[in-house]
Amino acid sequence: MNVSGDEPHRVLVDGRAAEAVGVFDRGLHYGDGLFETIAIRDGAAPLWDRHWQRLCNGCTRLGIAPPHGEVLRDELAQVAGGAPRAVVKIIVTRGAGGRGYAPPGDVRPTRILLRYGWPEYPAAHWTNGVQVRFCRASLGRNAQLAGLKHLNRIEQVLARSEWQDPAIAEGLMCDEQGKVIEATACNVFAFAGGMLRTPDLSACGVAGVMRELIIELAAGAGLETRVEPLSREKLLAADSVFLTNSLIGVWPVRKIEEHQFGIDGTIRELAAKANCVLRGE
Repeated sequence: MNVSGDEPHRVLVDGRAAEAVGVFDRGLHYGDGLFETIAIRDGAAPLWDRHWQRLCNGCTRLGIAPPHGEVLRDELAQVAGGAPRAVVKIIVTRGAGGRGYAPPGDVRPTRILLRYGWPEYPAAHWTNGVQVRFCRASLGRNAQLAGLKHLNRIEQVLARSEWQDPAIAEGLMCDEQGKVIEATACNVFAFAGGMLRTPDLSACGVAGVMRELIIELAAGAGLETRVEPLSREKLLAADSVFLTNSLIGVWPVRKIEEHQFGIDGTIRELAAKANCVLRGE
């Protein structure tokens, strides 16, 4: 399948090459499903086990039958096609159903895998840090969906539409109470007083696989991480701030609007370890 862009994209729908999904799919109608965005290095997915576990947990919470693990991994390898660097997106929806919110009892989930080219970010994002801003769009609190990478991303779409300046790499999103939760596509960490802090995601936000890895790596290095509500004031008072996701690894933040930050050596070491895992090293 060829689509516009710098390279051909590969797409599988339920294991077959396809160019479309049925118009009755509940993922289209209701955002009824989940997705994973996976970094591919030399045809492999270094964080696959973490992505798979989150996908299974999300399916269980939404009452969607998860795909068979071996089948999905084989399809991932087909779509990745041995690419040295690529991005594969996996979408699992509840499947096709009639009009109305009630899921049909005999619905069969739809699985979609798409390969995209690797995004080319400036090297300075890792070495010198990025500039970010606060978004006006907020995240609604809903503990039933908190942590899930579900298909309803309209809040992030609205937030990302707020700026076009290429100098701004990301936008920070708060909940309705004004607490910092995440960036539009990243998790957030603050470092101060020799301790990491990252927002509590029990009411909203996505529990990222790289966030999970950072917490584990920090613990292994004897660095405490507190998961707690994080106000704007506490974030801006930090010594260092950084963003994480499964594609970028770790980006230090050098500036949030008018507030400048340094990059602590402890954070550089932690970022180096995380980026090595992401590269499969």
